[in-house]
Amino acid sequence: MQATNIFILILALGIFAFYIGRGRSLALAKPLGGIRNLHSLPSYYGFHTALWCALPSLILLSLWMIFDEPLINSLVMNSMADQLGNTGLATYNLQLNKISNIAEGILGRQGQSDALLAAADYMTQLKVVSRWSLTALMLCLTVIGLFFGWSRINPQFRARPLVEKVMQNLLLACACLAIFTTLGIVLSVLFESIQFFRSVPVHEFVFGLEWSPQTAIREDQVGSSGSFGAVPLFVGTLLVSAVAMVVAVPIGLMSAIYLAEYASKTVRAFAKPALEVLAGIPTVVYGFFAALTVAPFLRDLGTSMGLSVSSESALAAGGVMGVMIIPFISSLADDVITAVPQSMRDGSLAMGATQSETVRRVIIPAALPGIVGGIMLAVSRAIGETMIVVMAAGMAAKLTANPLESVTTVTVQIVTLLTGDQEFDSPKTLAAFALGLMLFTVTLLLNIFALHIVKKYREQYE
Repeated sequence: MQATNIFILILALGIFAFYIGRGRSLALAKPLGGIRNLHSLPSYYGFHTALWCALPSLILLSLWMIFDEPLINSLVMNSMADQLGNTGLATYNLQLNKISNIAEGILGRQGQSDALLAAADYMTQLKVVSRWSLTALMLCLTVIGLFFGWSRINPQFRARPLVEKVMQNLLLACACLAIFTTLGIVLSVLFESIQFFRSVPVHEFVFGLEWSPQTAIREDQVGSSGSFGAVPLFVGTLLVSAVAMVVAVPIGLMSAIYLAEYASKTVRAFAKPALEVLAGIPTVVYGFFAALTVAPFLRDLGTSMGLSVSSESALAAGGVMGVMIIPFISSLADDVITAVPQSMRDGSLAMGATQSETVRRVIIPAALPGIVGGIMLAVSRAIGETMIVVMAAGMAAKLTANPLESVTTVTVQIVTLLTGDQEFDSPKTLAAFALGLMLFTVTLLLNIFALHIVKKYREQYE
């Protein structure tokens, strides 16, 4: 049985255990005069039984999935130790991949050596044994846990504290997992960036004005060392993001103010979902719209006005990106404006202020922390966008502040550098991690600034 099927089976048995435990608690409470004579509510007894049924099995399943494949690979390669001898890591991985492909049927068995075929059969056998062993262990552990949890139920059993303690530990584990995942991502990017900066000086990368990571095969060729100045990339990123925010912030904020303060319930019930539909459109659709509609329109409009507009421009990409992130600003701003206490509105109107003055001088300042948070979220979304920029702004790394020219961004270059068969230890590939580290640093600084603004104004109005 596959791990996915086992997981579904465990969840189904957990649900069954919940109703079994809950039913037993109700049956025990009935002769005593009702559930008031139980220490905990019947649902807690059900959750207690379900946790004993499902949680140990899920933990074992997770550990099995982590260590199963490495153990099988180790056993298979140990069986071929005589044929391999003292080989390097590259040969070891090549042979392992070949054996795995033969075992899965991806690679044909014709023309393969007897040793490889025997190893592939051995791997298949081990996987079959592993699946059946896992299925048997999971079923046994689940049934034992269900019976144990069910047998502990009695009117005096303290189920609620135990269930709440387990749930608290699960929440803590999830929080730690999120933290360690973030830490792992940061450390991996940092390590690869250090490898890159051993080949390219930091000052050349940070302050360089030319970006040309293509390296020649021979040292005597032109551009054999490449150019890794990241300034054009960050200028292009800021230019596209600035255009997007010029479009998104006014429209999104004013839409939120209208929906929260001026629109009737009928208009709000229709307009708010219609506006948020924009958030569900895939970015590739926005990219097509920018490349096939907006960019040609801007080029023709510029030509009619005597301006030279590139067929791929930062204005087209940024404008469409601004339309895409309008819901991020509008929805969050609408929620925080609506959350402002009604007493503040009533007090302002009672003192003679008009509705517009109330919005400007009371509502907006009180909701400013949430508005700033929404804008920062939109900025991060704009900085990280890739598809629209690729299709509408181009991939040329130009150092320009003219939105009518084609530019590229950091994320586009990261995708370009890591696409295809690349040498992972070359400066060209490692430059993607350095760009990622710089982008992470910029985003972190933006978030710190947003938190500072939120903290400053939240203290004033709470």
